[in-house]
Amino acid sequence: MKNPVFALLAVAFTFTCAEAKPPFGGTIFIDRDIITPEDPTAFESLTEAGRGERRMYDRRVRKWITVDAHLFIARFDDGQKMEVQVNPEFDSKEALEQAKKYLPVIGQLPFTLRKDAKTVWIHKGKPGFGGGNRNFLIHTGLGEAYMSQGILGEAFMHEAAHTSLDPYHAGNKDWIAAQKKDPEFISGYAKGNPKREDIAESFLPYFALRYKPDRIDDKLKDIIRETIPNRIAYFDSIDFNMHPVKIEKADKDNSEK
Repeated sequence: MKNPVFALLAVAFTFTCAEAKPPFGGTIFIDRDIITPEDPTAFESLTEAGRGERRMYDRRVRKWITVDAHLFIARFDDGQKMEVQVNPEFDSKEALEQAKKYLPVIGQLPFTLRKDAKTVWIHKGKPGFGGGNRNFLIHTGLGEAYMSQGILGEAFMHEAAHTSLDPYHAGNKDWIAAQKKDPEFISGYAKGNPKREDIAESFLPYFALRYKPDRIDDKLKDIIRETIPNRIAYFDSIDFNMHPVKIEKADKDNSEK
């Protein structure tokens, strides 16, 4: 059963772009059950690696900072490793606790979205998460809000698309052609930032449609299919490594709609 508070939040966010044609304001809000805590994770272990000087981006001050970070090595069952760098504003116990909160959720993402991520930065505060820079940027105040809303995994999927899909696809001529052919952008956020946000905004609805169709209702499926059919076809043409995602039921759409 959907949380009514969450539903109101999603509606409110959708109508921030009230004059725009896209069906959503931002796609991480479209359904809180696309990724759930019960989903399998590739995350295996977290090992303390002492302290070390690291350069990290902090959105609270909007600049790069160099700190003596708490360091951890996260390992995944598909051989991937990430260095987790935690701002020393956390003590050593808190740093470990924060890392343990987020790495299992990152491990729920398909390998194709994790493959280029080498580091995770963790700070306090409520500025936005970030992707790119072969990294996941986390501000724990917003992380707690995402957890309470049930959309932490969805937020990470958006950022992971920046990290591991944008460099290969955002400028691809076939992707650009798909943008032009489709009736509309999937969200106002994508339409306002077509080069920077369209891949990340489009991939989560695609993932829901293709890999978790039992978790979204028919109306949402129809909106996704009708709004971005050529983007869907573009993603379908790529051989994504989806480990550890469990495909619960194959979606059979386009030709039937």
